[in-house]
Amino acid sequence: MQIIPQMNQNNKHKNKIRDTHITLAHGSGGQAMRDLINSVFVKTFNNTYLDKLEDQAIFDIPQLAAYGNQLAFTTDSYVVDPLFFPGGDIGTLAINGTINDLAVSGAIPLYISCGVILEEGFPIDILYKITENMQIAAQNAGVKIVTGDTKVVHRGAVDKLFINTTGIGIIRENIHISSHNIQPGDAIIINGEIGNHGTAILAARGELALETEITTDCQPLHDLVQKILNVCPQVHGMRDVTRGGLATVMNEFAQTSHVGISLDETAIPVREEVKGFCEILGLEPLYLANEGKLVVVLPAENVNRVLDVMKSHPAGKNACVIGTVVATHPGIVCLKTIFGTERIIDMLVGEQLPRIC
Repeated sequence: MQIIPQMNQNNKHKNKIRDTHITLAHGSGGQAMRDLINSVFVKTFNNTYLDKLEDQAIFDIPQLAAYGNQLAFTTDSYVVDPLFFPGGDIGTLAINGTINDLAVSGAIPLYISCGVILEEGFPIDILYKITENMQIAAQNAGVKIVTGDTKVVHRGAVDKLFINTTGIGIIRENIHISSHNIQPGDAIIINGEIGNHGTAILAARGELALETEITTDCQPLHDLVQKILNVCPQVHGMRDVTRGGLATVMNEFAQTSHVGISLDETAIPVREEVKGFCEILGLEPLYLANEGKLVVVLPAENVNRVLDVMKSHPAGKNACVIGTVVATHPGIVCLKTIFGTERIIDMLVGEQLPRIC
């Protein structure tokens, strides 16, 4: 079951383009494609960079340098199923996901590109709704969607709509966040509950007749990150917790820095509804996807002031320490269970929930 938002019959975009559904002509490079780009993307993403309709967006380097001395550049693709789910959709996911990939490097996100692959027959009203939500997410985060591309494929060659986004941000001086910096004695903080996004997507698919009020945690994290760096520029490692969940990120940290990681199961925040879903389906919350969570690895002496500033921010109000970095068992993540025993947490093998983002 796919959740589709109600469409306003007086949609302000109606009559701006004759077709109601995507046709192959909309990807042909001709007038139909021009009409689609102008009526949907240019009109919705409206800014001076995009309005020029060049094949690229051009930036003034001194203007960028005013933010810092390092350029951060990332790209990602979004194929989530269904397109709409509790608390979000593929468009908001694409914008916030790209922002967060920049944010965890310490970058201030500025510009995003948007490449769209559309299936023949896709409803244009739904495309309007998704692009409008992308623009809202971008405006709320203070970034601009400045260039893009549109392709149309035969019916069945792609599942409705895929989005690729690329982001550019600037990192200020003296910020050098890398998993290679992580060292024994560091503390590990997460900004809130894990598994909400994976649970929301699974419920939205409607295949299991399970109901829940859980919504995705999809949100931009760049403002929270900047507040963290204001009080602790010595952050050693930071990563947004998406596909593969918390367990996979911790294993990546352990293997990259050749350190051990010890997590405390009782400290990791998980909603009871998420635990219930996992128990019914035989899933592990540590591997569930998230779209608004990050982990921060930092010197232990900075924990209190970082927690204070995180808890004062809406995206970090449930922040807590969940573990430490240790010199023993390098490359291995261990979880101290609620029973006082320890077990090894491996990297995710296979795909627990496909097309989650």
